[in-house]
Amino acid sequence: MKVNGKVVVVTGAGSGMGRQLTLELIKRGASVAAVDMREDTLEETKRLAITAGGKIATFILDVSDDAKVLALPAQVEAKLGAADALINNAGIIQPFVMIKDLTVEAAAKVMNVNFHGPLMLTKAFLPGLLARPEAHILNVSSMGAYAPVPGQSVYGASKAAIKLFTEGLRSELLTTKVGVTVVFPGAINTNIAANSGMDVPAAGSAEASKFKMTEAPIAAKLMVDAIEKNKPRITVGQDARMMDIMTRIKPVWAAGVIYKQMKSLLG
Repeated sequence: MKVNGKVVVVTGAGSGMGRQLTLELIKRGASVAAVDMREDTLEETKRLAITAGGKIATFILDVSDDAKVLALPAQVEAKLGAADALINNAGIIQPFVMIKDLTVEAAAKVMNVNFHGPLMLTKAFLPGLLARPEAHILNVSSMGAYAPVPGQSVYGASKAAIKLFTEGLRSELLTTKVGVTVVFPGAINTNIAANSGMDVPAAGSAEASKFKMTEAPIAAKLMVDAIEKNKPRITVGQDARMMDIMTRIKPVWAAGVIYKQMKSLLG
């Protein structure tokens, strides 16, 4: 599905990949319904989109708020027209602690934002998408869905849930005109830690990684390309591609490599 002339909903649009997805879609001629829970960052995304000559409407929304999520399709249609695509990008990481030290409340929040939110957004928009001449759903999972990261076990579980949810959804929609893509980003140069309310030690920075971080605009371009080419899955970044292979061939070795990279964050 070419995005030119289409209405695309992007969650987590206030910063990071969500902002860059918004700008990439604007560049290709789409109208964007930009969704985020932070009004200040969302307004900055809107300013950048308007400066680029794009059509954008903003919606302040916590994706874990079911009532507001279910009301969103009608609000988008009132401002931009019926949605043609949904990009479930919003997500948070967990505190860098082992499961024994992770609170039940923190675990529930990660699952609510990363899995329950996309589930409800999909249910809210899917009836309308099925009525469009062509449509698309893109869900952002993570390299952590297949490569275990100590101190991010519940985050990884939430993204593994997105992986299987998206793959199952794609199978269910094979005979329709709604395409479905799941994305597995590796380390992307964004401020997800700060937006998740986490204070990540310097060991978690780009310099500490064996692989070079992917810049958010590059990730956004690859994701929109995937929509336009109706790809079922993509990995983003050298680390995600490498671990996608190694976790199949040598899963224990791959887990050990990641542990060595991340153990300093666990005290």
